[in-house]
Amino acid sequence: MLPTGHTFMDQTRYENLSASDQSQGIPAPPLEKAAPEGTAVIPLPRPDEIAVSPMDCRTAIEERRSIRHYARNPLTIDELAFLCWTTQGIVDIKAPYYTLRNVPSAGGRHAFETYLLINRVGGLEPGLYRYLAFSHCLIPVDTKQGIVDRVMAACLGQAFVRASAVTFIWSALIYRMSWRYSERTYRLVHLDAGHVCQNLYLAGEQIGCGTCAIGAFDDRQIADVLGIYGEEEFVVYCAAVGKKQS
Repeated sequence: MLPTGHTFMDQTRYENLSASDQSQGIPAPPLEKAAPEGTAVIPLPRPDEIAVSPMDCRTAIEERRSIRHYARNPLTIDELAFLCWTTQGIVDIKAPYYTLRNVPSAGGRHAFETYLLINRVGGLEPGLYRYLAFSHCLIPVDTKQGIVDRVMAACLGQAFVRASAVTFIWSALIYRMSWRYSERTYRLVHLDAGHVCQNLYLAGEQIGCGTCAIGAFDDRQIADVLGIYGEEEFVVYCAAVGKKQS
C-alpha cells in the first residue's frame, strides 16, 4: 500500500485532475467571506497613514528568525494594521475572478481568511477577530474569557501563543481556489501560506517584532475554536508575533 502522501502527489498531477468549475462556466465564488449581519466593524488605520521606520529588504531577510519569547509591550493599532496590510492587503480588485494583494497567490484567488488572536494590542479588547481585507477592518469573532486558552490548546499547548501580542491564524476557503484549479488546489494553498507567513516575518522585523510560524495544531480543535467545519474551510498555518525582548 502506497503512503498517503505519495497518493496525494500522484492524484494531484495535471493529468489526473477533474474539470474545474471555471472551465464549465460556473460563476466564481465570493473573494471574501461575508461578515455576519449586524456584526460590529472595527476600522483599521489606512495603509497610507501608517508610518513605520525604514528598513532595507536585505536587513529584514538576514535578521529574520523564529522567535518564541516576547516582551510584554503591546502592539499599537497602527502596527497591527501594518501586519494585516502587508500579509493580505488588497491593492487592486478584478472581481469576480481575482484580487492583487501584497502577497502572491495562484491565479490571484487568495483563498485565505485571516483570524487574529489578540492578546496585547492597544485599543482592542483581547479576543479572536477576523480581518476583512476588502474594507481593511476587523470584526470580533469571540471575545469571551478563555479564548486564548482554547487557541493555545488547539496549537498543542505551545505557550508562546499565550505570550504573543497577536497570533495569526490562516484558514483556506478551499472552493475559492478549487473553482479554478480543482484538485491541484490542495497543493497551491500550502504554497500560498508560505508566501503570507514570510511577509509576516519580514514586516514584523520592520516594527521590532519577532515571529514564529506554527504548523503544529489539532485540525479539528482549531476549526472548532474558529467556528468553522474544517472541510470547506480549514486552517493551514498559524504564526505568533510579539515585540522583541531587549
